Amino acid sequence: MTQPATTHHESFPDTYHDTYSKTVFGFWVYILTDFVLFGVLFATYAVLRKNNFGGPTEAELFNPTYSLIQTLILLVSTFTIGLGGATAHRKNKSATFVLYLITFILGVAFMWMELAEFTHFVQIGASWKTSAFLSAFFTLVGTHGVHMCFGLLWIIVFLILLCLRGLTPVTVQRLTCMRIFWQFLNIVWIFIFTFVYLMGVME
Repeated sequence: MTQPATTHHESFPDTYHDTYSKTVFGFWVYILTDFVLFGVLFATYAVLRKNNFGGPTEAELFNPTYSLIQTLILLVSTFTIGLGGATAHRKNKSATFVLYLITFILGVAFMWMELAEFTHFVQIGASWKTSAFLSAFFTLVGTHGVHMCFGLLWIIVFLILLCLRGLTPVTVQRLTCMRIFWQFLNIVWIFIFTFVYLMGVME
């Protein structure tokens, strides 16, 4: 009996056999290793957060309103990058470009606020050298910031490729991995906002 021919479409890839799905699965494996990394950093911060060595405490340093604005910016960027992924699968090049550009601008705004906060802490004598608490804080939040920088560079590269090559299957595949990475960073920041900033000022 003749089997019906299988139609492959990049928007709805075969979950188990095609290159698109294998690449996305491999990227998820990488994301899991990053979860482990941040899990270790969160555990370290939890142990050291009260060791301020006579320096400023969490409640004295953190401004929850400022951190909430950062969080809202990152949440909006996650929404725009999700819409960008949807428009890419629908072959809408111009909408995809605009949405990823908005995501980039929001990411830059988030990083500017984070760097401004770090600079303020250093200027008032609360650098990573001051206490174990601040060393753990700068390491945790700084590691997230480094990931954000790589994400922003990735968006720039994607926008250039989008202009040069358009929405090819390879471009859509890379876009999907980028979207996963950006949304992962948003999840990590939600944990940072909750367990570092909010709990720090509430206790």
